Amino acid sequence: MIEERFRLAADRIREIPGEPLGRENLEAYFSFCAQFLLMLEETYFFLKKGGLETASLEELQRRNRALYADILPEHYEESYGNPAYAVGELGEDTGRELCFLYAELRSLIGCVYEDRLEDVVIRMELFLEVYGAFVYAASEGVEMPSGGDIRQMIYWFASDYADLAAEQRVRETLCPEECFAVKQIMESPLDDVRYLYGYGEYISENELETAGFLAKLPQETIAAMADTFTEGYRRGFEVTGVDLSKKSTVAVYYRLGFERMIRRAVENFASLGLGTVIFRTAWSVLDSEGAGRRSGYSGGLPNRQYCYDHKDDRAIFLDRNYVNRRLEAFRAAYEKVKTQAGAYGGPAVVEVFGEEDFMPITKWEALQLSQDQSRLWVEYQSRAGRLLREYIPREETSYTIIAFPVPQVGEVFPELFWETVRINTLDSGLYSQVQQAMIDVLDRADYCEIKGRGENRTDLRVNLHKLSDPARETIFENCVADVNIPAGEVFTSPVLKGTQGLLHVSRVFLNGFEYRNLAIRFVDGMVAEYSCTNFEKEQENRRFIYENILFRHETLPMGEFAIGTNTTAYRAAKRLGVEAKLPILIAEKMGPHFALGDTCYAHGEEVRVYNPDGKEIVAKSNEIADRREEKPLEAYFNCHTDITIPYEELGELAAVKKDGTRMILIRDGRFVLPGCEPLNEALDQK
Repeated sequence: MIEERFRLAADRIREIPGEPLGRENLEAYFSFCAQFLLMLEETYFFLKKGGLETASLEELQRRNRALYADILPEHYEESYGNPAYAVGELGEDTGRELCFLYAELRSLIGCVYEDRLEDVVIRMELFLEVYGAFVYAASEGVEMPSGGDIRQMIYWFASDYADLAAEQRVRETLCPEECFAVKQIMESPLDDVRYLYGYGEYISENELETAGFLAKLPQETIAAMADTFTEGYRRGFEVTGVDLSKKSTVAVYYRLGFERMIRRAVENFASLGLGTVIFRTAWSVLDSEGAGRRSGYSGGLPNRQYCYDHKDDRAIFLDRNYVNRRLEAFRAAYEKVKTQAGAYGGPAVVEVFGEEDFMPITKWEALQLSQDQSRLWVEYQSRAGRLLREYIPREETSYTIIAFPVPQVGEVFPELFWETVRINTLDSGLYSQVQQAMIDVLDRADYCEIKGRGENRTDLRVNLHKLSDPARETIFENCVADVNIPAGEVFTSPVLKGTQGLLHVSRVFLNGFEYRNLAIRFVDGMVAEYSCTNFEKEQENRRFIYENILFRHETLPMGEFAIGTNTTAYRAAKRLGVEAKLPILIAEKMGPHFALGDTCYAHGEEVRVYNPDGKEIVAKSNEIADRREEKPLEAYFNCHTDITIPYEELGELAAVKKDGTRMILIRDGRFVLPGCEPLNEALDQK
């Protein structure tokens, strides 16, 4: 049945190029989309006939580039995927809607490679439905469909197929037996880079060079990388007291090019009794959390501006009825696999860093969520998170994250790669000992003061929890290399009331975006004001922060206060000139940092956690999270973004006792607390 629908849709699409609509701009648009869909049809049959095994590298590269060509930066100004171009060519009334439609068709590339024919067919049929409305209007001499008409068609498409999308997404994230990517990783000849073109993702020089670089590494290095990664995951269960033997599935997120390491990791997880799922980053508006947010596996981004332009595409149909429909669909999907959900252990993530800097352009033509829709989406995320935890309780899972550079970082890549491997495998015992000296002082403090130096205007007072049993309890977690690799921080959940002041950093990269002169003012631990200097207009700066740091919340709490201690990483980054390229995973270990959003213990506050010295960590909640029993939808924000002050911008960090006694930990970017002297050795290196 689905094959017949595919054939019928493709036959009709073949007729579109050259058909008259009475308007050249519409004829050009529908003809272009039709040709794109016919290229996907040809790709589908190429794959069915085993083309991946017989095609040359040059042929595979040509095909890959053809699939992504029009949204690449050099062609994007004249792409229907560009809302500015689409609105300019097709008009304000329908340009956004038709741009959305083309972007949704582009999500089919991965479906074709995974042989998900139903996903392909329903989008081809949506395209034909929209096209048919224009054909009817042209043939009957009536008014052409409006943007509102197209939105209605898209709305019912999203609503009608909510069940299909939810079940597909849930199964691919929980069921190893259905995992396309694991089969590719375990069965492909990884010494032949042609394997990269078997996923359908965009393959840039980054992925090719990464795979080539890893192919030359000795197996013991690959094993060390993977073993550090999987051992961190295992230790995460150990330190939280969760029984790993009750779990049977782990989800791996990674970027293409690291398959040698991931293959070894899959084998390691199997030895722990875990099957691996590796699902594709979602690009369809039916199941993504916003274009460009990469959870799962992915290739290179063909154009980050394209992703930014389409991050709010759900605005075209988002309303309360759809939110309720989507939640119902996900509940039904989880019910079908609730046994697998209960056996899910959590994610194991390999991040990459070193890609080219990106400063987005805000386009008025792009779809944007209204204020009501923003509030509704925040509500949806809260309700969806609560639904997920019904089937996968947070306190019964763990995770691990590790990061490696990619070749786009420049000539320093080989040296930076080896430095990263070294940083990821530093002596945890040494850090545990030094950090305990810090915690012993911090546990005696009433609050901490953090002040910037030079042009850094930070002036913060962070209120700390008070211990009732100092012999058995502690405020700060002594974080070494387990779930959060590399080693090097102590962190706590601050008391919100009494946490005041300004956090300022001259330059920081968060969630893939650069922020210049980011300034956030806190009143009783909550964000009260915020600004940056990225754009000329203050309104654009505020919107940029609102969407990408506050994630559309009107305010967020300071969910974490931490002190990074990995001076080795800091010195290596300074020496190689890559400070601005580091991911937050490493950057947060290179100075004091402050997280906006939930605490590190969100949804797991009742789990008892202990430091290596045997003391129980008791500062796991705050005044917002304390509402979790009475008002669970108000207790969590489902986001957590760390903002780090680098050592060179730090004037002083002091722990202050109730009587006013100041105990200085860091002064002018150096650790001055007795017992922390080893941390200055890296800082003293030239």
